[in-house]
Amino acid sequence: MSKILIIEDEASIRRVLVKILSEESDTYKVDEAEDGLQGLEKIKNEDYDLVLCDIKMPKMDGEEVLEAVKKIKPEIPMVMISGHGDLETAVNTMRLGAFDYISKPPDLNRLLNTVRHALDRKQLVAENKILKKKVSRNYEMIGESDAINQIKEMIDKVAPTEARVLITGPNGTGKELVAHQLHEKSERSGAPLIEVNCAAIPSELIESELFGHVKGAFTSAVKDRAGKFEAADKGTIFLDEVGDMSLSAQAKVLRALQENLIQRVGADKDIKVNVRVVAATNKDLKKEIAEGRFREDLYHRLAVILIKVPALNDRRDDIPLLVNHFTEKIASEQGTSVKKFSSEAIKLLQEYDWTGNIRELRNVVERLIILGGTEISENDVKLFASK
Repeated sequence: MSKILIIEDEASIRRVLVKILSEESDTYKVDEAEDGLQGLEKIKNEDYDLVLCDIKMPKMDGEEVLEAVKKIKPEIPMVMISGHGDLETAVNTMRLGAFDYISKPPDLNRLLNTVRHALDRKQLVAENKILKKKVSRNYEMIGESDAINQIKEMIDKVAPTEARVLITGPNGTGKELVAHQLHEKSERSGAPLIEVNCAAIPSELIESELFGHVKGAFTSAVKDRAGKFEAADKGTIFLDEVGDMSLSAQAKVLRALQENLIQRVGADKDIKVNVRVVAATNKDLKKEIAEGRFREDLYHRLAVILIKVPALNDRRDDIPLLVNHFTEKIASEQGTSVKKFSSEAIKLLQEYDWTGNIRELRNVVERLIILGGTEISENDVKLFASK
């Protein structure tokens, strides 16, 4: 059922619009308001899928209603209804975020098409929000230790800014979770987050992967191809294991950061990009700089904000929460019931030496769930969690 609100001070036009929409589909539930103040009050108290709003009204005009709605419920599409003398104002409402405008008297086909398109868009926005919440849950940071709470606080402070962030920490500690949280809580969250594992790409291909190439640039370049920086335009690029990047690629990344310009391999033309860079490494970059494997100028460009993710051995208080999280997640993935870990089993896991960090803990929890009894006991841990 789609809920539609009509805000119109002329009773005759309001009745016509209600009749047209009610007869068009029995899935449309149409509500009405006779002025802007009444309409805004209804919008505050109820969730509408679409609002049709007149521009010229007493008490509160359509522009004021539009601006107010965009502040409190920006996801609601607003279609403005304009008289013959309101065309310039109607166009201005589009700049303020209106979905569309319809002239009086309304053309039936145009009205119904606009309503259908606006409702489709609202549904897409709603589905996208649900999807983003699911994705966000996949990258949730689990833990209440001081170290994790400090990282969460730093993310909340840094994410809304354009500052570049360098995330450090051992393998398996969840550096990618920090990168995803930085993106999701930023102004760029509506644009893509593009991940590049610099350690997984051969050094001879890393420049093509990052910056793209033109046809004929090398033997296998059979057509033009955009790189990751272009794909991340207006969003975020996450350079994972940045310490493994070749020196020639580092030089090009430095230029991209300095000038917001990239150049495809084999091309002469510069391409402007608007990208926020978040990088991560398990290496000591100061040591890499001293040994000539990493550019110092690039380090200072990347490390505007430094976030160090602790090893699991340094946050053992979080292990019960992590075990519970992984237990529920694995049960959901496998379609099985959630197994319980005894307090003795949890205590033993807290004493374990987690050289593989969170990644190793997740693997051990999964192994215990598959091989252990109905309740995971201390003996199960001793039997199945050993290396």
